[in-house]
Amino acid sequence: MIGLGRFGTSLALALLESGYSVLGIDQDAELAQRLVDDLTQIVILDATDEDALREVDIASFDTVIVAIGADFESNLLTTVSLKHLGVRYVISKAVTNRQAEILLRVGADEVIQPEQEAGRRLAQQLTVPAVLARLHLGPQHDIVELMTPSSIAGKSLQELDLRRRMGVTVLLIKRDNDLIVSPRADTPLLESDLLVAVGSNEALEAFGKLP
Repeated sequence: MIGLGRFGTSLALALLESGYSVLGIDQDAELAQRLVDDLTQIVILDATDEDALREVDIASFDTVIVAIGADFESNLLTTVSLKHLGVRYVISKAVTNRQAEILLRVGADEVIQPEQEAGRRLAQQLTVPAVLARLHLGPQHDIVELMTPSSIAGKSLQELDLRRRMGVTVLLIKRDNDLIVSPRADTPLLESDLLVAVGSNEALEAFGKLP
């Protein structure tokens, strides 16, 4: 994890809790020292210095996350250096869409925009409160968990024909303590059913707004 600001620190600690070893890198000694007892290892260095990165054998790590948000030039130079050193997978943080585009052009394997994603999730929660959970599959498609809308309760999946009519596919039904995986077309939906469905963001939003 290169960059131990609020985002980098929270992500590093979450990865550590999930059982991963995490090397934290930052040029701010005071910031790094605060985490010396929390992360697997802490190194204080300027990540734009390719020789310094080489000395810590950065290419031996499966994934390197560049969480430098305030200084885009440093973010960009670090991303380029990591790819030049042979790091297999580099994830870089961007603040704007333009930054994301540039980072991808210089070799970042993936770009994340935490502020935009957090704002989008909050907007979705406010506009589609029926959705209980959401898993992003990409910029256009999600998997969501929601209760069966009252207006379609009692009808079978075949009758509803959700895939053709709304572009939504029901992957799983949770009914009391039972899970119905890949439900049959003749399976009726009950109002108490919890549905897991996949589709485009627009389709799922329309589905979640059914009365």
